[in-house]
Amino acid sequence: MIDYKISPNFLLSEMTKSTTALKNGIKNEPSVEQIIALTAFTNNVIQPARVHFGIPFAPSSGYSCLALGKLLGRSETSQHAKGEASDFEISGVDNYELALWLSENVTFDQIILEHYTKGEPSSGWVHASFTCHGKNRGDLRHTEFNKDGELHYPSGLI
Repeated sequence: MIDYKISPNFLLSEMTKSTTALKNGIKNEPSVEQIIALTAFTNNVIQPARVHFGIPFAPSSGYSCLALGKLLGRSETSQHAKGEASDFEISGVDNYELALWLSENVTFDQIILEHYTKGEPSSGWVHASFTCHGKNRGDLRHTEFNKDGELHYPSGLI
């Protein structure tokens, strides 16, 4: 795969990097359509965050091909498989504050504040998505476990 910038601060390789794929011999290479979606996502969501906070960061999970997604427990319809989503954090920025800033300043399909614990700024991470194939929903969610220990995604950041 040829590497190149898909936004002023992000390379295609950063959006497709996966140690799980490397360890399992999976080629995590997006199609042209998925690269177009990754480019739109990057320029509309994480590039504005990079500019606003002024702190370099790399997504922890961006594009994942179907084989990688299956290994990670993602559905075939995951936005990660379409090149429309990424999980990320910015060092020194409270993940709640990051999710809140994104929700107020960028166009997005979905933002999920995942596994965040109030009072622990670096807990969890932010999942964000953007679609260039239709209307972005502006859906805000967070994760929490119910009394039976099952993970669910209620509306709102907290």
